[in-house]
This record gives sequence, structure tokens and C-alpha cells, in this order.
Amino acid sequence: MIKIIIERRIMPGLEEEYEEAAREAMRHSLGARGFVGGESLVELGHSDRRLMITKWRDLRAWKEWYTSEERSRVMQRLLPILTEEERIRIYEPTTH
Repeated sequence: MIKIIIERRIMPGLEEEYEEAAREAMRHSLGARGFVGGESLVELGHSDRRLMITKWRDLRAWKEWYTSEERSRVMQRLLPILTEEERIRIYEPTTH
């Protein structure tokens, strides 16, 4: 199991449009093979900063979704709302 952390900064005043587009993107990822779950957060006091935390079965499942035509299509609605490129980090459980 891995977690993908996606940080996004959105243009001020476009919060509602972002929420709509982000919900649509999340709906599409629900059908992606290997998608386990996710949540969307807003930074306290900074409505332009968003954090997506998604959980995937494995790295292959995430990469399949990340490079899919479907994700590319839903991102076309999100990209114009962002003020900078999204930052994506991949985390895995520690092994002891």
C-alpha cells in the first residue's frame, strides 16, 4: 500500500471551480484499478492551498492512473485553476 500526497495552489477566487473539478477527478479515480481511497484538505487560513491524500494498492496502480488518458482528461479542467505545477510525493509504510 502506498500513499500519494498532492499539493496544489489555486487561483484566489476560484475555490468553488476547483472544488467541482477536484470532486470530478476523485470520482474518476474511484474506478481506477488499485485505488483504495482518498481525501481532500484545505490548509487552515490559506484557502488557495489544497492537499490530496490518496491511497493506492501499489506504485504500479498509481502510475497506471497517473499516465492514463482519463486522468489527463480530468486534469484539463484543474490545470487552468492552479497557480503552479502540482507537487506529488509518494510514501510507503516503513518496514521494521
